[in-house]
Amino acid sequence: MTTAAIPGYTYGTETVAKSPISMEDFELIKKTVLFTEEDEKYLHLAGEVLQDQVEDVLDVWYSFVGSHPHLIRYFSTPDGKLIEEYLMAVRKRFGQWILDTCQRPYDRDWLNYQQEIGLRHTQEKKGQTDHVQSVPHIGLRYMIAFIYPITATIKPFLAKKGNSSEEVEKMYQAWFKSIVLQVTLWSYPYAKQGYF
Repeated sequence: MTTAAIPGYTYGTETVAKSPISMEDFELIKKTVLFTEEDEKYLHLAGEVLQDQVEDVLDVWYSFVGSHPHLIRYFSTPDGKLIEEYLMAVRKRFGQWILDTCQRPYDRDWLNYQQEIGLRHTQEKKGQTDHVQSVPHIGLRYMIAFIYPITATIKPFLAKKGNSSEEVEKMYQAWFKSIVLQVTLWSYPYAKQGYF
């Protein structure tokens, strides 16, 4: 699937929100999570390993979300009716996000798209991308808590292609750092002015 075929995927376009975080501050955040050039190298390797496993990864994640009513409600109407087309549209972007996490350079376009992703979880843009009336926002607590399942469940997939245990661990650690980095950036729209 080309990225043009993914509904609501606007990476690198003029419609994407502009991150208020400077590249200098971004570098400091990367240093804080110990994200290095070696991590970039192993994320690229992870991208190669995960390329043909994206749907399988999404099956695990969607099974997890679907088994928890307090999480699946974010894909539902305010009165609790699941919006299937919303769930599926987000799934396509979620799959591309896996590849973007591993393969995109962490440059200004990437930083801007993190702001866009963050906004799409808040009252400012929740549901707008897919033109649905869903619950108004996802609580920041769940964004932060989701770091663990999105990280813990990736390791078996990283180990499926015969890479050494050392390579798998390095890919896993690079993924973990990137997820913490991204959720940190997604939290910006939730923060009070001057608190981030």
